[in-house]
Amino acid sequence: MTAESTVPSPGATPWDTASSPVSVLPRPGGGFRSVHRPPARPASRLPLLAADSVAALAGALAFSGGRRRPLLAAALLGVTLLLRPHRQRQVTGVLDELPSVCGRIAVGWLGLAALVAAYRPGHALTARTLLLGVAVQCAAALTGRAVVHLRRRAALLRRPRAALVLGPAGTAQRVAAALLRHPRCGMRPVGVVADEADGGGGLPVLASGADVQRALVRHGVRDVLAVHPSVRAEQGPLLRALARSGCTVWELDADGPAYACREQLAGFPCRRLEMGARRRGGTGKRVLDVVVSGVLLLLAGPLLLGCAAALRVSGGPGVVFRQERVGKDGRPFTLLKFRTHRPADAHESATRWSVADERQMTWFCRFLRRTSLDELPQLWNVFRGDMSLVGPRPERPYFVAQFSRMYPGYAARHRMPTGLTGLAQIHGLRGDTSIEDRARFDNAYIDNWSLWQDVCILLRTAALLVRPTGS
Repeated sequence: MTAESTVPSPGATPWDTASSPVSVLPRPGGGFRSVHRPPARPASRLPLLAADSVAALAGALAFSGGRRRPLLAAALLGVTLLLRPHRQRQVTGVLDELPSVCGRIAVGWLGLAALVAAYRPGHALTARTLLLGVAVQCAAALTGRAVVHLRRRAALLRRPRAALVLGPAGTAQRVAAALLRHPRCGMRPVGVVADEADGGGGLPVLASGADVQRALVRHGVRDVLAVHPSVRAEQGPLLRALARSGCTVWELDADGPAYACREQLAGFPCRRLEMGARRRGGTGKRVLDVVVSGVLLLLAGPLLLGCAAALRVSGGPGVVFRQERVGKDGRPFTLLKFRTHRPADAHESATRWSVADERQMTWFCRFLRRTSLDELPQLWNVFRGDMSLVGPRPERPYFVAQFSRMYPGYAARHRMPTGLTGLAQIHGLRGDTSIEDRARFDNAYIDNWSLWQDVCILLRTAALLVRPTGS
């Protein structure tokens, strides 16, 4: 059995095939398929850039250096842009930005003053020049940004973005009503996605995939609000399908601040979910993989040779075990491990779930499994690019096909390269543990991926190796 015949396509969702026994939504009107639209264009940064440029020029005018004003203006603009936040908030105002804008302008002026004092002591900036420059640039920047934000809010009031509200019908209707009472949020709910109507009126309840698909096309929906903590876990496949359709997915807590966040909609705390779409930082992840795996291969070279020699003496030839696993986007690759068990035949190797409790293993093989040293050859898989250091653990094609049918969201794990360790593993989900829990942790890792999260998982994995529990 090959991976191509058993692994669902990377874009498949539980609504794409009639063979899927589990569905997030009922299917009376047919299955939901992603409506492939270009993602919504974010608000242009050019107006804010222009406001910051004018402010830097105004700040340079406070400097009495004459011919050096253009150079100072360019330096101020460069520092200001470098210190700008990379992510804009959903709805913002000039008062919200006042601390960060004034702070980065002050840091820019102090940095330039330090450089001038170090290289041109005779032209050091006076305290009066610093205070005047910071005050003038802050006033100009805040004024320009206030104009930009006012124009954007006016545009949102005239043309609010259509949104779907996902969650239990009662909670979703309550959130939708609050958004309609506060049009300054810039969102206009057009429907509630729930399993059943609450009988209380309000917006139409979309209880089938076909209803959701029609709403996307008819209203041009660009935002989706998940309004209950269970929505993300239970309806993750639907959220990912909507994200692929060009929608922005927001997680909103309708019952209180369950997490620290700076954004809010109609008084509800919210945050944007990336859902694995258009993920940035892939180059950094690959660089981390190559550097760390290369260094570890060099440092662990004597240990690898020692383990191989001990296995050769105790178990005969064939110390490296090769097995087909499923990687990113369902592509198969050959995984390497130290051989700690010899299956009866190829069928047993491909279809037997675990041999961790085999009593016939030698004490050295049991030691390798308990300490995870049998996984060391996979560093070569990472270095070659078959895997990553951090990601969902790869599985055999037989089990990928089986688990993809049984557990919603399992196939979505293959959106990212598989890994040596992952969020599920550091939470104890190794060996014979819940596949549903693993899929949930793996998808949460992908949805919230960052390079720093990879570093944290690697550090926690290293700490766990000090007190190994086996696989």
